[in-house]
Amino acid sequence: MRSVPLDSEARSSSRVLGFFSGTLTFVLLALVILGGSGYVLTRNFDVQGPLKTSVVVVIPKGEGTYDIAGRLERDGVIADRRLFMAQYLARTFGGSGTDRSIKAGDYEIRAGASVRDVLDSLMEGRAILYKITIPEGLTTLQIVERLRADQGLSGDITQIPAEGSLLPDTYKVGRGMPRQELIDRMRTDQKKFVAQVWAKRQSELPIKSPEQALVLASIVEKETGRGDERTKVAAVFVNRLRKNMRLQSDPTIIYGLVAGQGTLGRGITRADIDSKTSYNTYQIDGLPPGPICNPGRSAIEATLNPAATQDLYFVADGTGGHTFTTTLKDHNTAVATWRRIEREKAARLNPHVTSAPVDKQEQLASGEPTAATAPGATNRPPQVFKPSAAPKTKAAAEAAPAVTQKKP
Repeated sequence: MRSVPLDSEARSSSRVLGFFSGTLTFVLLALVILGGSGYVLTRNFDVQGPLKTSVVVVIPKGEGTYDIAGRLERDGVIADRRLFMAQYLARTFGGSGTDRSIKAGDYEIRAGASVRDVLDSLMEGRAILYKITIPEGLTTLQIVERLRADQGLSGDITQIPAEGSLLPDTYKVGRGMPRQELIDRMRTDQKKFVAQVWAKRQSELPIKSPEQALVLASIVEKETGRGDERTKVAAVFVNRLRKNMRLQSDPTIIYGLVAGQGTLGRGITRADIDSKTSYNTYQIDGLPPGPICNPGRSAIEATLNPAATQDLYFVADGTGGHTFTTTLKDHNTAVATWRRIEREKAARLNPHVTSAPVDKQEQLASGEPTAATAPGATNRPPQVFKPSAAPKTKAAAEAAPAVTQKKP
């Protein structure tokens, strides 16, 4: 049996111990270096940045993180792209389980923002929101065209929603938001709002469903631009529905003729009033088959909670508002007052003209629009109604231009 020299065993053990000692020393040194580096990075990560004033940074879609870091450095937003990238990689591979990518958009970076501040904004998607205002009373096609023309949005609208299904409002959106996404949001908001107001509606209304409420609200929206009159206008139409009187609302004539494209572009003529469309409330009983625009909140609320009146008529009063009446006699008196106001106004504008204005009915009978029907007219002579005739807020000729001015 051969024995191993003791000095040989000692040397072997020494080599093993030396290897483990060296490895441990390397690991400890590495940990110290990494810890020191981490401390330095963390400290620098929170150091005040170089920006002297706030700026808006645009992060385009598809741009790589390294390119973003380089541009931020060149623009003076951060002092060192390497620090930015180190912190980005540490967050990305930190195993948080959440989306840690940089989001495209417009970001406001404030003066002195640290790398942490900048990275927080970009990775959390805290982009600048801008406002898109959709006025009350626009048709769905008009809203779609507005959104398609907005350069801050992206993508196309793949599904044209039904008339009256969108809620007009001022929406805050991020730049680059898909147009279809905004359309879907407007539709969802409208359903929620209508459901809330429908639950609080007056009892015994001649309106059987939220869909019918939207139809009548769209007519109320088009008939008056004054918020303090909407419940009164709604009451007139509700009272007429209860009495089985035709609504005879001029905006319904226009919608039936242009199919939601917008305004008629001229005054309403007798031929228009006699047109046999399913929306013409001079020719049909009750409500038209659908909304004629997208009504706003106040019009919907007024329709479901109208004023407690017995009024069946209303006509312009010369001050931008209307006179509401219950009987045909009182309505005709209000009409006569309005005509006198119109004559006086015409005399002030043109003192050399002494002849009285031609009665609107004579002009409508000829098939020609009255002088007040020209685009841009703000007033029109009111019509004298028979007992079965409709309430009138604005004379038939003014409907198109008035709507154009109130709800562009």
